[in-house]
Amino acid sequence: MLRMKKLPFVFILKVQVALLGLNGYCQALEIRHIKPASQIDQRNQYYLGLLSMALEKTRALEGEFQLIESKVVMPQGRALKELEKSSSLDIVWSMSTIEREEKLLPIRIPLLKGLLGYRVFIVRNEDNDKFKNIENLTQLKSLVAGQGHDWPDTLILKANDLPVVTSPSYGGLFEMLNNLRFDYFPRGIQEPWAEVASHAGMNIVVEDTLMLKYRAPIYFFVNVNNTALADRLERGLRLAINDGSFDEHFYTSPVNRSVFASGKMKGRKIFQLENPLLSAKTPLDDETLWFNDSELKN
Repeated sequence: MLRMKKLPFVFILKVQVALLGLNGYCQALEIRHIKPASQIDQRNQYYLGLLSMALEKTRALEGEFQLIESKVVMPQGRALKELEKSSSLDIVWSMSTIEREEKLLPIRIPLLKGLLGYRVFIVRNEDNDKFKNIENLTQLKSLVAGQGHDWPDTLILKANDLPVVTSPSYGGLFEMLNNLRFDYFPRGIQEPWAEVASHAGMNIVVEDTLMLKYRAPIYFFVNVNNTALADRLERGLRLAINDGSFDEHFYTSPVNRSVFASGKMKGRKIFQLENPLLSAKTPLDDETLWFNDSELKN
């Protein structure tokens, strides 16, 4: 009778590890992301489109993926804490700050090409003429802005001596404006028209003569230990930039396209603000990553 030769334990272990690796490779990479603040909040769709694009461009080499929406809505501060713990989220898109880049791992490609730093105001309808008469930043400082309590914009406005009232609730800010708690609600240039339309029962409008401007990159952030996902996303986004699909998504997304076509940017009085929250690693010199407002035709 032939005897089976015993295989060394180390060999068996290596085979098991290889099989586990093979099985893991066959499984789709699950990426847990934030849930929209409400059913009418469509801001996530732009970022989810870029996230899917980056993952799709690396799929052939790095495997399938599945995006999973969080079960609960989280304020920005909580979402960043959850990501830091890696307990319920794998990715967050948010405006960058030095503190966030120290606690999390940023992919330093501005997802909105810095467009969020162009800020226009939602105001009460009866106050619209008051803003048309503002000629300089000193005059604006006599009025009070409203912002989220954990938004970087709040610190930027305060650093530039602009008074701010804050709220922990995104939706609550519209109520506060409508109820005379502050005078204006600065929003990224692509945000306010849809927001006003979705709050049609309130007496609010988009002011059309003023604009704040500061550098405000929104990055994908992942947990500091998730270097594999960070590397994959950066490769995917760079591929999208190089083949033009990033810019195509940026310029043709419904919200951005409506802004560029509406003539709502050019001709405004622009007040330049400093952003003291920018990291020294911000890629300010790479012009391919930023929106150039000198190209505006309207």
